[in-house]
Amino acid sequence: MSSFCVCARFIAANGNDSKKFKGDIRSPGTPSRVIHVRKLPSDINEAEVISLGLPFGKVTNLLMLKGKNQAFLEMNTEEAAQTMVSYYSSVTPVIRNHPIFMQYSNHKELKTDNSPNQVRAQAALQAVNAVQTGSMSIAGVDPTGVTGPSPVLRVIVENLFYPVTLDVLHQIFSKFGTVLKVITFTKNNQFQALLQFADGLTAQHAKLALDGQNIYNACCTLRISFSKLTSLNVKYNNDKSRDYTRPDLPTGDSQPAIEHHAMAAFATPGIISAAPYAGAHAFPPAFAIQQAAGLAVPGVPGALASLAIPGAAAAAAAAGRLGFPALSGGHCVMLVSNLNPERVTPQCLFILFGVYGDVIRVKIMFNKKENALIQMSDGTQAQLAMSHLNGQKLYGRALRITLSKHTTVQLPREGHEDQGLTKDYSNSPLHRFKKPGSKNYSNIFPPSSTLHLSNIPPSVVEDDLKMLFSSSGAMVKNFKFFQKDRKMALIQMGSVEEAIESLIEFHNHDLGENHHLRVSFSKSTF
Repeated sequence: MSSFCVCARFIAANGNDSKKFKGDIRSPGTPSRVIHVRKLPSDINEAEVISLGLPFGKVTNLLMLKGKNQAFLEMNTEEAAQTMVSYYSSVTPVIRNHPIFMQYSNHKELKTDNSPNQVRAQAALQAVNAVQTGSMSIAGVDPTGVTGPSPVLRVIVENLFYPVTLDVLHQIFSKFGTVLKVITFTKNNQFQALLQFADGLTAQHAKLALDGQNIYNACCTLRISFSKLTSLNVKYNNDKSRDYTRPDLPTGDSQPAIEHHAMAAFATPGIISAAPYAGAHAFPPAFAIQQAAGLAVPGVPGALASLAIPGAAAAAAAAGRLGFPALSGGHCVMLVSNLNPERVTPQCLFILFGVYGDVIRVKIMFNKKENALIQMSDGTQAQLAMSHLNGQKLYGRALRITLSKHTTVQLPREGHEDQGLTKDYSNSPLHRFKKPGSKNYSNIFPPSSTLHLSNIPPSVVEDDLKMLFSSSGAMVKNFKFFQKDRKMALIQMGSVEEAIESLIEFHNHDLGENHHLRVSFSKSTF
């Protein structure tokens, strides 16, 4: 198909910018390098649209149709576009609470001129390309497993005029996703930190937004690079190091626990295999590339706005706001909305959210059954669950998860019946994390189409498990036992949504011989 030309008048903000595209009949089954993106927030900027394509390859062109809340995004290869559309068909991206939809355009390429109205889009693209070529290369994404930047960032704080603590770093970087571990240390007379996110893409976004920014006015500048480490080994929870997935760790003697072989890797950032992609629902509200491109950004980036205040008192206040004991105890109740009221039950929410922490109570709202409150045992588990499950589809609907203003989920008063919509699971034997130091802490992964099965009795064979998982109408694509341990297996479902529903249905399923099946999401692929 012939290419088309975009002139300045098509980019005008008067709403006429999409007239040229009324004949652009899109077919989701006909791949093209050009992707049509719909239902964008009205205040979206170029950097945010570009960020949708970044994990899948190079974005080569962009056309914003702000009058219609749409955009056209051109990838460098058709394969990258296919991977992007395929991924987002199973994980709906969300920007500022707006679910974003996309499909192939029937245009094979975008041709844009040098009109003034294209300057913003081209400047944003040039800034992204400069970042990509200057400090990293973004690997292609395999729908079954992602390779890309490390989930571990190395942070150096220059011009250290006010003290910067572990908690200050956690507060800043948590704006972009769940921070799992932090180690701080001094090297070459510089305050440095290693900070591990749940996945490499979140780390990439944090680096793009924060590298070169000041924590406080005109000082404490962040210099961020990727570490060669894939994971941090934290032995103590104290003011120098912290593992937010292991609140049971001792405080030690306030010395950061760093393995000797890790020290050699600090100075050489690089791109290595990352953990599976957690989902496209955690995009930052503003990227540093906006400033690199000369785009107007009011004030300071969102992540630093609360800290960009002068004075040592402000530094001390910021440092004290996120004390570890308070974090582990507070904000443990989530509000989950957009549920399917015909299918969802307290038990299914207990099983699903129980993958990321111990669920204490679940309450489905009596008058609005699309909403539920879920109380976890601590704030870290609530953050983990929210990070991994927000935007994922359950029974045909994308979950919307936020922290609730409630501190606990109240049980119905005695004599008041609520149709079984409130359940107390505080004494459930199915809690995965009640044992301190449980190996389940190190096996927390984002939802994926591949499930890890364990506790399989010797009498159960491959066909038995395939038949079980297909009995609900789901498609089983692959299956294999572990070679060294046939009590465990991997099973690949037709989609991430099918895997989520299968985990809910078959976790703790009685396989006989006093064996109850254990099901979790896997980082492995076939």
